[in-house]
Amino acid sequence: MKSLGIDIGSRTIKTVLLNDYKIEQWEVVDATSRPSRIARKLIEKHEQIPTVATGYGRHLLEKEGIPSVTEIKACACGSRFLSNDVRSIIDIGAQDLKTIALDTNGKIAKFEMNDRCAAGTGKFLEIMAQKLGYKIEEFGNAALKGKKKIIISSLCTVFAESEVIGLLNRDESPEDIALAVHYSAIKKITSMYKRISSLNFPVYLVGGGALNPALKVLLQQELETDVVVPDNPQTVIALGAGIIASEKSTH
Repeated sequence: MKSLGIDIGSRTIKTVLLNDYKIEQWEVVDATSRPSRIARKLIEKHEQIPTVATGYGRHLLEKEGIPSVTEIKACACGSRFLSNDVRSIIDIGAQDLKTIALDTNGKIAKFEMNDRCAAGTGKFLEIMAQKLGYKIEEFGNAALKGKKKIIISSLCTVFAESEVIGLLNRDESPEDIALAVHYSAIKKITSMYKRISSLNFPVYLVGGGALNPALKVLLQQELETDVVVPDNPQTVIALGAGIIASEKSTH
């Protein structure tokens, strides 16, 4: 039996098609300025298949009668599906940052989401990358080349951007500044993580931010534990929604 999960994020829309709980197809597309239209087109490719929506824009499909679940539930479900021993999850999206602790049965024990502040999210990193003249795909590798320890004190995107401009005006290396920006993001991420877990479990890192190699390296250093990035980490939440769709249709 087939099922579909769709994760409607602020920047991208992800779908995962399952066939008897095996991943048959996945897709990541730009949400553009018309996410509801893009989401409908993606779903129309798989008509009459049980579907569950999640993500920032999950309610956009309510008129089509498509049920929705929270990103927290879908993220936990997708992560646990990929790895049976997952206990700690960090999800770094474009606008959202989530930390989730699971119990021994894979149930959500505790979680935290960022508030309206963009600190630690993909948007924060994208803004800083642009200010430093990097493409977002290059930014993590640039940071890993940084040598000098520079401190960016503000977690606020606006104030941090001002600090970056000041550092550029002082002729600091863009790579060193890139490293400082990533440390600033890590400060926010680890602060949230430590509020939901004090145990030294390996961390499952998902979301589009998991594609940034510097975040993985710095998280491992700061948390002093292994950080695991699954294949296609940006589709894990859509995968969880697809699994939930399968379970709903069989009950």
